[in-house]
Formats: sequence, C-alpha cells, structure tokens
Amino acid sequence: MTSSTDRTGSAQREARYGLLLALLVVTYLLSASGLGVVVTDLQAVLFLGAVLIALRTGPMRRRTANIVTVVALIGTAASSLAMQTHTSGGEGASDLWKGLMLLLTASIIVRRVLAKPSVTVQSIYGALSAYLIIGFMFAAFFAAFEHLGSQPFFADHEKVTLQTLQYFSFTTLTTLGYGDYTAATNGGQALAVIEALTGQVFLATLVARLVAAYRAPGRE
Repeated sequence: MTSSTDRTGSAQREARYGLLLALLVVTYLLSASGLGVVVTDLQAVLFLGAVLIALRTGPMRRRTANIVTVVALIGTAASSLAMQTHTSGGEGASDLWKGLMLLLTASIIVRRVLAKPSVTVQSIYGALSAYLIIGFMFAAFFAAFEHLGSQPFFADHEKVTLQTLQYFSFTTLTTLGYGDYTAATNGGQALAVIEALTGQVFLATLVARLVAAYRAPGRE
C-alpha cells in the first residue's frame, strides 16, 4: 500500500508541470519582446531550468538523474561560452545544444505523462509544456541552420532574429502557415514539414487523448 508520504511526494513532483508551463510561457513572452537580444544569451539557462524541472516531475534513479544534471550543466556552460564568441560556428553549436536539450526534456515529459495510470490536470499541463518545448526546439534547430548553413534560412532575405525564428516555428507547429516567412533551403523546408507533422500528430493523439480521458476530481 502506498504511504501518505509517497503520495505527497508524488503530488509535489507532478505539481511542477504547472511551474514548467509557466516558465515556458514567460520564456516565450520575453523572447517576443524587445528584450530578445538579452534573452538570446539567457535562453540556454532558461532551458536548463526546464530540463531540471522535468527531471523532478517523476521517479528516476538518483544516479541517472545526477548524470543527466551534470551533463546538462556542463553542456549549458559550454553553450553559453560558445554563444559569447559571436561567431557563426559558436552560435550554431549553441543552438544545436539548445535543440538537443529541449528534445530530451520533451521526451522525458511525454514518457512520464503516458506512463501515468490516470489523467489529471497536471498531466494536461505536462502535455502542453511538451508542445511548447517542441516549438522552442525547432526554433533552435532553425537557428542552427541559419548559423551553420551557407545560405540565409528565410527566402527573400527576410531578417533572421530570435523573434522571427520562434514566430516561424510556432506558426509551423500549429500549421497556421501565414506565408510571411518561408524557409529558403531544402533542409530548412524539410525540417519545417517535420515540425508541422509533429504538431498535428501531437495534438491529435496525445493532447486530445488526455483531454478526453480527463475527469475533474468532483466527477470521479
């Protein structure tokens, strides 16, 4: 039988999905504001916070969690130093690290949400957090294409900034496709298609399933 202490610890871990969602929303709002240049330097740290919160949202072997935490800390420190070089190679490497770190975070969240025997409002928070993380992840990979590629990422030489990349990423993820920004290279176009497919599958399967299975506490 599960003790009250275990239940309390589990609830506290699960409650961090709400904290994670709030952190991601604040990160996006900062990125979309006029503070974008400052946030570019801080994003690696903000995304590190997302990884650490995700690690705390469910059971994991202490040794595994410690290893992942140390790797994330070292990688983020190296990413920040690479960003400070203000070179295409350094900024591209930093963007790749951000994307991989976000991929790990989304994988952890989705795995744990699906493993839960029942659906709670925190499960839905977790799924929404993973959805936002996917948008940030593709924006980071698009930025890596821009910095490491030989051609501009956007067609018609549109200006590439943190704001425009995240705008393009989330409009692609939600398949809105306004058309004001378009990937110019074959690699960028292929990645955009993958993001659009990922967004559709994610909403139509995971989020829809969780919402359909959710029962408010008073209705159980």
